[in-house]
Amino acid sequence: MHSKGLEPVYIKLAKDFSIIHKKISVVKLYGIDPKSKNIRFAFEEVFEPYRPYVNTSLPRVDVVIQETLLEGIKYLTPLEVKLTALPDDLTSSFGEEDYGSEIVVRPDTIVYLALSFIAASKGNKALFGKYLNKIFSRKMNWRKALLVEPVLPKLVKALDKLMTENGDLEVPVLIQPVWKTKGKSTALAEECLDVFVWSNFALTRLFFNQVDINGSITRPERTVAWLAMMLNEFSLKGKMNHKDIIDIYTYNTKNDKAFALGGLKTREYMRSPELLKPRITRSEIGKIILNGGERLLSPERRFDGIVQGTVDLFKG
Repeated sequence: MHSKGLEPVYIKLAKDFSIIHKKISVVKLYGIDPKSKNIRFAFEEVFEPYRPYVNTSLPRVDVVIQETLLEGIKYLTPLEVKLTALPDDLTSSFGEEDYGSEIVVRPDTIVYLALSFIAASKGNKALFGKYLNKIFSRKMNWRKALLVEPVLPKLVKALDKLMTENGDLEVPVLIQPVWKTKGKSTALAEECLDVFVWSNFALTRLFFNQVDINGSITRPERTVAWLAMMLNEFSLKGKMNHKDIIDIYTYNTKNDKAFALGGLKTREYMRSPELLKPRITRSEIGKIILNGGERLLSPERRFDGIVQGTVDLFKG
């Protein structure tokens, strides 16, 4: 996309908590020109600049953008990557204008989400305490879902206020490439690839907007609690123990994932000309996967299998 002068769609949060779409250059997203001879992509690595903010081991993030210098490696940007199919099963029966993609978010993404706030604040403990300490000072058993559930709207309100009053904390955290097929078929659409980038503020909408006081805590609601607990603990101790928070506050739900959201809901955040008509065509896949790289793909993965099975992509 950079080589074609195209900028990914940047999904951000407006002051009224609506979603807005901007564009972000790849240079700004990475913190370095992607064509630089000094760029380095470290996949499934930890982002070392975040280490001072935790008192346990750092989880790995999908990709760490680095710059190689004479004096060593410079860490630039940590990014989660969610490659998603368009349409998903739930939206495949609709017209193309109503296609959507399912997104599944793991707990480690929430750890990096919390750390993105902390790093953007330059480790300002008092800032997070201003919004969260009062709520967490109440004497109650935070492990009991029935007690925590009524507090969730207050946590959402406090974090929303944090974001509206501190817009400089908004940074990109997640890249969501989409690949489009012809309905439920395995045939790639002619216009089939594009990239969306979520800011940390916008990403909160995917679970904040699912909070429902219905007598139980489901995954999205638990994720609200996790994020608030991580930021509150940092405000008190200068470090956060994300592992204990995720392991202890399960609310009787497996913590293999933070939450998942289907295309019926994600499409409302992503509706755009780029979602309807992705800007990269199928014929350009041969310019993206180079030097026989398609032979190294894993066919059990759906996108890999479709690429390998589309025989005309790499002719000539």
